[in-house]
Parts: sequence; C-alpha cells; structure tokens
Amino acid sequence: MNRKLFLQAIVKFLLGVVLVGALVFLPAGTWSFFGGWLFMAVLFVPMFLAGIVMMFKNPELLKKRLNAKEKEDEQSLVIKLSGLMFLAGFIVAGLDFRFGWLPLPKGVSIGAAVVFLVAYALYAEVLRENTYLSRTIEVQEGQKVIDSGLYGIVRHPMYAVTLLLFLAMPLVLGSLISFVVFLAYPFIIAKRIKNEEAFLEKELDGYAEYKNKVKYRLIPFVW
Repeated sequence: MNRKLFLQAIVKFLLGVVLVGALVFLPAGTWSFFGGWLFMAVLFVPMFLAGIVMMFKNPELLKKRLNAKEKEDEQSLVIKLSGLMFLAGFIVAGLDFRFGWLPLPKGVSIGAAVVFLVAYALYAEVLRENTYLSRTIEVQEGQKVIDSGLYGIVRHPMYAVTLLLFLAMPLVLGSLISFVVFLAYPFIIAKRIKNEEAFLEKELDGYAEYKNKVKYRLIPFVW
C-alpha cells in the first residue's frame, strides 16, 4: 500500500467532513438536524468505502481522483462556480432548517437519500468502466475511447450521475430553497462538457467517431 497516497486520501477525507459539517450545521445553529446527519452519512460513508476499495484495487485511479487542479482556465472557472454553488447551497439549507423557511418533510429527505445512494452506485460503475477518469480534463498515455456500458448510452455518464447526486443533495437536507440554488449545476456542467468535448475531439483518437455513434451527451433523448 502506498503510504503517502493513503495519508493524502485520509487528510482530504477528514477535511471534507469538517468543512461540509461546518457549512451545514453552523448555519442550522444546532446538532439536532436530521437532514444534516442523513446527508453526512450518505455522502461520506460510501466515499470512505470507495476510497478503501480504490486504495487496494486501483491506487492509480484514487490518485487521479484526488487531483483536482485544472490546467484549463475555462475549466478552472467551472470548478470555482461549482464551489460557490456548494457553499451557497449548504449554507442556505442550514439556514432554511434554522428559520423554517420552506422545510420539506422527512419522507422527502429519506427518498432523496435512496436516490443519492443509487446514483453513487452508478458512479462506482462509471469508475469501473473507465479507469482513465480523473477530476481534471486531460488525455493520458495509452488512453482509448470507452463506448460500452453506460458510455454506450450517453457520452458523459459520470456527469449524468453527478447531476442526479447533486440535485438529490438539497432534498436530503430537506431544503427547497437550497434545491433552487443547486439548479445552477446543469448549466455549469453543460459549460464544462462543451469545453471538454472540444478538447477530447482534438486530443483523443477516435473521439469524433464516438460522438457520431453516441448522440447524447448527458440525458438520453434530451441533450
């Protein structure tokens, strides 16, 4: 086991727990926030388990997933916009619970948690199908086009799954106002996809043919 990679993964994981916990519970003004605890559980428990599996099964993939520094200026802007969306969405969810603006029933939170976990399972399948995936836009040595499985349905199944994941987040937190904030994500990810496809068509052999074969980018029969 790569000790340095393990420590890097653990530190990033713990920082994520602390940061997200602070963004959710501090605005809520209480630890007695059912949606907050449910969200922390469905987000970080599968993340921890997935990290352990990647550490032993595919440490190179874990290393790529930990690297979030974009080289492309336009993609760096997309990352910053996503960060602002998360920041605003989590804070608003906590405030919504605290002041009771537009709270959703617990049943909605539980249902959204189920959707989130299903989406997480699909995310794991995407990682299994495409071991070239990284968090930055790049073409790696020996990389080839993946056109089977979920990649035979849409060209960007990872983004399709994150769309489901991120739109479920505010509902798990029980906040309709936060959900409105997260509706910015489809527009943010559309910008990323357009830039990424232009890059891949130029740099990755066979990608132009793949675009002709698989017509839809994100949602079948829609876009």
